[in-house]
Amino acid sequence: MADKVLMKGNEAIAEAAIKAGCRHYFGYPITPQTEVAAYMAKRMPKIGGTFLQAESEIAAINMVYGVASAGLRVMTSSSSPGISLKGEGISYLAGADLPALVVNVQRGGPGLGGIQPSQSDYFQSTRGGGHGDYHMIVLAPSSVQEMAELTVKAFELADKYRMTAMVLADGTMGQMMEPVSLDFDVTPPPEKPWATTGTEMKRKHNIVNSLSLVPEELEKLNIARFERYEQVKQNETRYEEYMMDDAEIAIAAFGIAARVSKNAVNEARKRGVKVGLIRPITLWPFPEAPFKKAAEHVKQIISVELNMGQMIEDVRLASECKVPVTLCNRVGGMIPSPEQVLDAILKASK
Repeated sequence: MADKVLMKGNEAIAEAAIKAGCRHYFGYPITPQTEVAAYMAKRMPKIGGTFLQAESEIAAINMVYGVASAGLRVMTSSSSPGISLKGEGISYLAGADLPALVVNVQRGGPGLGGIQPSQSDYFQSTRGGGHGDYHMIVLAPSSVQEMAELTVKAFELADKYRMTAMVLADGTMGQMMEPVSLDFDVTPPPEKPWATTGTEMKRKHNIVNSLSLVPEELEKLNIARFERYEQVKQNETRYEEYMMDDAEIAIAAFGIAARVSKNAVNEARKRGVKVGLIRPITLWPFPEAPFKKAAEHVKQIISVELNMGQMIEDVRLASECKVPVTLCNRVGGMIPSPEQVLDAILKASK
């Protein structure tokens, strides 16, 4: 068995990024993700990498754009208000079809809100993150081990599809400590013939740009981009099912809400209630298939979230409104307890 080390979720993300070949990090401190930047500040100089605390979140994301244009693995991290500031740059990355990693360790909002955990950036991340027609690949870990593994996977998927990827975690995931194995395979970055690496007078110039002033050309670019998104949907959708084979009630939850919900499922099962859990791992692309299947045999789906009800819309769409979908939630930095989720399950079972 591989050796494990006790790490915070934020630290696991940083070390996994280094293992994935990331040698350039640009960021700005904001709770509850500051440990990502602090870890990179210590590690990057020791391995010949670049750590730079930018003057702002806006500056940081544009530095990411520059390094991504050169074909190198690069990342930034922030928390909710900081991600909003990065929104324009994220859209530019999408418009230029640049692979990069953005980490969002969410806090309560809107506005400056609070520093406690939240899942209220679901809409922002799964609907793009900035202006224009585009998507990011969005991965949602529910353990510190997954914080590490999905960071590596995010880099690999970003390179494979020339897309920006996001690891979307809540503050609990960033701050909690668990044993982590960092002994996992990493796919080396592929060749990037489109990158702006200097021609040495041996090839034509590469141009990285998100501006297209000819409407017909921009239309073709967007259509081609969405054809690539369809490939992501077909090949990269990820989810976990727990006790769903005979379930009469289904729980939908991700991140810390999924861990709480799994405890509630176990307790409900002890009481004879047939309930299961569907945990989306990719929030985009959203795993529609398991919810569509569940809607054929469950009588209700309960969406457990740390927001006012955001993922519930995708659950309803995926289940084609064939069964009632209800919300069990806490907001403002509060986390639903297993008892609260259990109570929702017991009410649905009557």
